[in-house]
Amino acid sequence: MQFIHRRAALALAGTALTISAAGAQTSDFPNKPLRIIVPYTPGGTTDIATRLVAEPLSRVLGQPVVVENRPGANSIIGVGAAATSAPDGYTMVMVLPAHAANATLQAGRMPFDPLGFAPVSLVVQAPLVLAGSRHVSAQNLREYLEVARARPGQMNYGSSGIGATAHLAMEDLQLRTGVRMVHVPYRGTQPALADLMAGHIGMMFDTYSTLKPHFEAGTIRPLGIATPTRPSFASELPTIVENGIEDFAASSWCMLLAPPRTPQPLVDRLSAEVGRIVREPEMARRLQELGFVVEGRSPADTDAFLRAEVTRWANVIRSANVRVDG
Repeated sequence: MQFIHRRAALALAGTALTISAAGAQTSDFPNKPLRIIVPYTPGGTTDIATRLVAEPLSRVLGQPVVVENRPGANSIIGVGAAATSAPDGYTMVMVLPAHAANATLQAGRMPFDPLGFAPVSLVVQAPLVLAGSRHVSAQNLREYLEVARARPGQMNYGSSGIGATAHLAMEDLQLRTGVRMVHVPYRGTQPALADLMAGHIGMMFDTYSTLKPHFEAGTIRPLGIATPTRPSFASELPTIVENGIEDFAASSWCMLLAPPRTPQPLVDRLSAEVGRIVREPEMARRLQELGFVVEGRSPADTDAFLRAEVTRWANVIRSANVRVDG
């Protein structure tokens, strides 16, 4: 009995030390620079959103917040670097929907669990917009779908790559409408856009900020935005729901995650600061001008959102038999 009591006392002492260490770790946080890993190249949507948040976050926390671009392998390299970083609150990673899709597309091949991170905040969403080539003899989404339906497998659609949100959103659209088109994956958005304008592909999804200048120039046709209702920054665009496809929504989003086992008090502090930053009126206005819907969600809401996205895209990937090479 004395041995058992001794073991219990040692366990309680160990727990107390752990709690004490965690308290010490969080009480003076932060006392050195932080970093946000962006698993994509500089200049893209994720990079822009991250840098917009990093500057005011640095002011609020009183420490530099460094943005570190670690592109490669459809975000796996950068996210992997975050996964092996110390869980001390000084490292975060900004992920896109590719992170949710990789849970299925790269199942068994990733060196980390996509759902194993500490969710910090869903920062913003960028609703996808469907654009059509003006070389197609149609004026709106219903007519484009009728053209494609009349010629199964003959109309091409483009995306920035296999497993990208733009690709999976079109697969979802096809599953819902019964239309079958041929996917042409590109190495990025710009070459896909060039082929859309040239008439080599018939349709493609991308973000509003990317497509808007081409809509205004009249080189491509706006077909619908993938939101439940028209957002204020794109009130001129009909929704895909308005075109008769119920409950259709798709967006690129930016979500901050921390390494697994990051103490919850640190996660909560970072989440609260990010939420305040993106909802500040001037920042919210800037983000909306870039085609973002402001979020700034709590860790619990972010976790629920990520899990729902993993499930949603897993269903699309399996139903459409989407595969990646390798």
